[in-house]
Amino acid sequence: MSNIRHLKPAGKAIFKDRYTKKVKELLTGWENEKKGKFGLVGLPLSKPSISHSGASFAPEAIRDAMQSYSTYSGELGVDLLDPILDFGDLEMNPTEIVENQRRLYEGMTDIFATEAVENWFMLGGDHSISYSSIKAFSEHYGKVGVIQFDAHHDLRNTEDGGPTNGTPFRRLLEDHSISGENLAQIGIRDFTNAKAYHDYAKEQGVSVYSMADIRYITMTNILARELRKLEERVDVIYISLDMDVLDQAFAPGCPAIGPGGMDSNTLLEAIFQVAKHPKVMAIDIVEIDPTIDIRNMTSRVAAYAIIQFMKGKNVK
Repeated sequence: MSNIRHLKPAGKAIFKDRYTKKVKELLTGWENEKKGKFGLVGLPLSKPSISHSGASFAPEAIRDAMQSYSTYSGELGVDLLDPILDFGDLEMNPTEIVENQRRLYEGMTDIFATEAVENWFMLGGDHSISYSSIKAFSEHYGKVGVIQFDAHHDLRNTEDGGPTNGTPFRRLLEDHSISGENLAQIGIRDFTNAKAYHDYAKEQGVSVYSMADIRYITMTNILARELRKLEERVDVIYISLDMDVLDQAFAPGCPAIGPGGMDSNTLLEAIFQVAKHPKVMAIDIVEIDPTIDIRNMTSRVAAYAIIQFMKGKNVK
């Protein structure tokens, strides 16, 4: 091996600019007692999806997409060099959906208990993972407010199919892990939900903002209103980002693609704005199926959202 010219270990023969650091290089394996500003964990569950989904492959795809970006923010004039402590992925049972949701809850309970980091990134998986993650988060950190970016309410009943990716927020409300007044849904899309679930959201006191509201009220005003309301009512704020809030042109790798959604710039600016708030401590990113994505477009937006969150936490 030593006599073979130009040979590097497998996976290492990539171009490296000595002056450029990539975001993926910030990923650092977590070990006991290690502390940091940011932590990441994969929740690779997608079998509860109503439609076919390979979202269980997304955590690794998003990690890989981090290699597409440098750590330097020219807009802030700072390098984002805080390590991201990577806890790895929670192990799933090949067949047991309810068992896997219990595993996610138990695993996230243990992970939050480490108090290893100040801010958390949870990579799904489909949106069913948010039930387990938010439930564990609320039990550890106290009363939680949730800002959900989504085309769908995800308030379906569990009688017609069990605990699917369409039910996480219904289950959280019924479990009293969150209250409706502390849940804001942004980006709800026309012709994508049933009247019964829109009515249920209103009955529970959920703040619902459609794509039309984003156009006429503006994202800036919506976020200012909801953050101002939540900061007086909750101990911590959790962001749940369903990537199908984006128009199909920006997120072709979502199982539930459709027209009339948000553009990526609006979403990424929103993530930056919410991350600046001191009570915002966590974000999950869900509903990416890398097996149907085009040139990793959707995973790249997800990776960019993580950087935007980090950028927001670097604003003094």
